Amino acid sequence: MLAGAWACAALPAAAQSGGYPAKPIELIVPFAAGGGTDVLARALAESARKHLPQSFVVVNKAGASGGVGWAELVNARPDGYKLAIITVELTMIPHMGLVKFTAADLVPIVRLNADPATIAVRNDSPYKTIEDFIAGARRSAGTVRVGNAGSGSLGHLAAAALEDKTGTRLSHVPYRGASPAVMDLLGGHIEAVAVTPVEVATYVAEGKVRPLAVMADQRIGGNWDQVPTLKERKIDLAVGGWRGLAAPKNTPPEVIAALRSAMAKTLQEPAMKEAMAKQNMGEGYLDEAAFKALIARDSATFKQLIDKLDIKP
Repeated sequence: MLAGAWACAALPAAAQSGGYPAKPIELIVPFAAGGGTDVLARALAESARKHLPQSFVVVNKAGASGGVGWAELVNARPDGYKLAIITVELTMIPHMGLVKFTAADLVPIVRLNADPATIAVRNDSPYKTIEDFIAGARRSAGTVRVGNAGSGSLGHLAAAALEDKTGTRLSHVPYRGASPAVMDLLGGHIEAVAVTPVEVATYVAEGKVRPLAVMADQRIGGNWDQVPTLKERKIDLAVGGWRGLAAPKNTPPEVIAALRSAMAKTLQEPAMKEAMAKQNMGEGYLDEAAFKALIARDSATFKQLIDKLDIKP
């Protein structure tokens, strides 16, 4: 009896009381395995073990630039046992008619990170600089193929915005996530990708991929400190993305609070920080209120861009 009482006392309080979470939590990654969102989700799931009495089970459900996975979340039971990684594409694809829901149909819990978009090519590409790339696009209008994570993805809109700023025309090639786009770049099937640094960080470190520029206000750290911003190259354009955690609408406030607290601690775990730094993934924690405000701003900004450029899926 004493041994049993000791074991019960050793359990987390939530587990003792039958509170949340009492069973594993499904974590939807709405993009293909191997991409930046997947890498972040799996690092998060591992580091969160110390701060939740139950584990995350990562499930990849790619398609429609995140729309397939988020549609499942929108329709899930609001009990906290099905969550999803959300990305900046959630503020884009509703304006393109790709989905029938909006960010208002989900509850943003925390923002996990923030990254700029980047244009990258194979290391043996004739495009050594962003100026080379733009000149090539002008010479061969509509034939320079740029892969992205799907129609309406951050990379798609970032490349479209670059076209608008530079008076060029590119060939946008959508994939079911950034990872397959990068694989086609490595295979020589496309000339460039428009993604975030995390999606190509490993290949940049291995000398297989060359980032030409980042769409940020200032250079990023790590082994990317030599990569210029577009603004340094006299192109006044900054486009960035983010990843966060969300739950279905009407999820109980106490569940949201428990998850927010656990995520704030998880993001401070040395292993989590190391995993993010290794992938050149920018830190960017925001709580629910600040995250909601950012989502509203991005939604308005990208709607304006989509309408202006008449971007179609």
